[in-house]
Amino acid sequence: MKLKKLVALGAACGIAIAGIGVATSASAEPVSNSYALVGSDTLQDSLNAITNGTTVSGPQVKVLTANNATLGNFDAFGSAAIQTKTAGVFFGRPSGSGAGVNALRASITGANYTGNPAVPARAITGSVDIARSSSGPGANANANGLLAYVPYARDAVGFAYKGGAAAWANLTAAQLKGIYECTLTSVGGVTVKPRIPQSGSGTRSFFLSAIGVSSLGACVTDANGTTPENDGSVLGADEIIPFSAASWVAQANGATGVNTTTGAGLAFGSAVAGQAAFTGTAPNLVPNQAYYSDGAFGRDTFLVVEYARITPGDAKYDAALATLVNPTVTNSLTSFGSLSSSVGAVKRKFGFLAPSATTIQRAFATL
Repeated sequence: MKLKKLVALGAACGIAIAGIGVATSASAEPVSNSYALVGSDTLQDSLNAITNGTTVSGPQVKVLTANNATLGNFDAFGSAAIQTKTAGVFFGRPSGSGAGVNALRASITGANYTGNPAVPARAITGSVDIARSSSGPGANANANGLLAYVPYARDAVGFAYKGGAAAWANLTAAQLKGIYECTLTSVGGVTVKPRIPQSGSGTRSFFLSAIGVSSLGACVTDANGTTPENDGSVLGADEIIPFSAASWVAQANGATGVNTTTGAGLAFGSAVAGQAAFTGTAPNLVPNQAYYSDGAFGRDTFLVVEYARITPGDAKYDAALATLVNPTVTNSLTSFGSLSSSVGAVKRKFGFLAPSATTIQRAFATL
């Protein structure tokens, strides 16, 4: 597990600037009496800060509902099972974007959900309200889709590596494709040992799509494993793994609870010719707009909700949830303001930039 969970104290629609303490626990996670979020590791830390309260951008920022109901943001890694709602069922923890979206779908339909092989499949109706996703809907996009992908922030993807050679600092998409198809086994005279995050990872699917790999080569030893994403500590000598630029910036700058970027010989590699993903030195790294804007390796990230619940006039419409994910509402979860007291300022401290668009993308014609 990359980070320990802060106990959530509140949920969204307003903003608290001061006077709110934040409790911590090494093992406890929140049980929400309003909305529960699961899914992407890449988004979890900034959302932990926003929902629990943080002073990372200066003034204290915390998103609250009008009645101060608690919102539970559940990490992608930790105990095998989680309980998201009061008196709700325990179910397998969704680890990654794909798993989070699948949990949301099961929560809507009542279908059995299996998030962890150690936890029995069971119905989780009403247990998940928002899925964190570091990738868009892809092939599931549909103009009449039942899910809404609401832009959250802009990230970019590169790779972390340990040791290697000087030439590893900037690898082309073609080189990365060869490395992950195992047709390119050495760069700069050093053998490359590729690794990959768990199959439910949005960073994994985005990276493989960006480099044009549909089938991993046999040299990727953990292709079917459970390796966590955005965790530099998993790397051994001469290993390489896809990594979120925002997550690297957030960890290196001390915005997150644990920093996995400081291991000996560990570095972040660029996949965009002539561009570094960020500038400066830790703890003052700054995202590079040019890298984040790249058409192949820059990406918008999303919060995913049931479309009917944010659509006025629909029988399922939930005004509080709609406000929570409305980017035009000041200091909603999806807003991106510029003031130091804004949610956007917190996201910047976690290595994100404003999303390229605020238009909702619909997906999944059936759930």
